[in-house]
Amino acid sequence: MSDVIEMAVKAINEKLGADGFDGSIKIDIEDEGSLIIDENGASASDDEMECTMSADAETFQGILSGDVNATSAFMSGKLAVEGDMSQAMKLGAVLS
Repeated sequence: MSDVIEMAVKAINEKLGADGFDGSIKIDIEDEGSLIIDENGASASDDEMECTMSADAETFQGILSGDVNATSAFMSGKLAVEGDMSQAMKLGAVLS
């Protein structure tokens, strides 16, 4: 597991707390790997989910830190979403 994926899993699990996530999302981070977020929290995995979000490491780290707005990243093409867009919106609310 890359350092970026490891950092993302830790940061997302801290934001989710003990509740997990009501849905399922896969996040592909360019040149780093992927992680999934579901009712069990975040973990490194390449499993298929209801929604897949893709971005480069810099964009994703910016979203996690709050320096990059996920909606703006999506509108500018820095963040791609495939599948159930409502899952991406729900995650955006959790991460902000």
